[in-house]
Formats: sequence, C-alpha cells, structure tokens
Amino acid sequence: MPSFDVVSEIDMQEVRNAVDQAWREIVNRFDFKNTNSTIELDDKSMTITLESASQDRMFALRQVLEEKFVKRKVSLKAVNFGDIEDAAGGRARLVAGLEAGISRELAKQINVAIKDLKIKGIQSSTQGDQVRVNGKKRDALQGVIAALKAEDFELPLQFQNFRD
Repeated sequence: MPSFDVVSEIDMQEVRNAVDQAWREIVNRFDFKNTNSTIELDDKSMTITLESASQDRMFALRQVLEEKFVKRKVSLKAVNFGDIEDAAGGRARLVAGLEAGISRELAKQINVAIKDLKIKGIQSSTQGDQVRVNGKKRDALQGVIAALKAEDFELPLQFQNFRD
C-alpha cells in the first residue's frame, strides 16, 4: 500500500552556513562598523542571538540573516523571531528560535485537512513528530501532497519516504 510521511525538519548545516555568511557580511559592511554587532548560534537550544548597538542596526542585522536563510533555502517559517529587547549599555538584543517537528496541534490540523479533501482510500495517522499518510492509489497520494503544499501551515512541511 503506497504511503508517505509529512515532516517538518531543519537542515542545521544550512543554518550554520547562513549564520556564518551573515557574520562575514556584517564584519565587512561599512554600515556595521563600530556597532559591535554579533550573531551567535546555539545548536543545543536551537536559538540564534542577534545583538547590535541600536534598534535600527538590529533591523538591518535581521534582514541580512533572513537574506542568507533564503539563499541557503532555509524556510523563514521555521524561524521564530522574538521581540527586540534592551541589553546592557544601550544595546539591542533579539533572540530567534528554530522550530522543527510537527506538534500535536499541527498534526491534528494536517489530519483534518487531509480528511476534508474526501479522497477515497486515504488514511492519515500521527506518529510522533510526523504524519503518515496511506492510500490505495499513488495518484491520490500525489493529490494529497499537492493539497497540503497549497495550504498555509505555520511550519514548512516536507514529504518523505514515498513508497509504492
């Protein structure tokens, strides 16, 4: 019976490369001179800490990081930017969290969206942080993938392990 998995994953190597490229760009850009701007990635807690001299430099720093994510094909839906906080010495700090995995609520939304399609022979079930979709026909499963891509969920979805 054909099946596939719906997952939400982040390629941490691409995230590291994007942060590294953003760091190299802010070190060399003239408008970031003497602002002591920093970008730090914490792999364990999956957070990125941005720090700069003022809020307007923080907006520019965030824009540079977002551009690097887009170039490295890391979805911005997976990045949850917090609010800009005041740090010591009149500086500004921004903490961004990286979200991976499908939560129970999102899995329920995906299951409801699949059931609302009313395609004959399609079944979906939640298995940990992924959703498994089974069907009798390959064309029906491809229709489900197309419909899920058209929906707007809060996390980026990938479709893996397509088996006949």
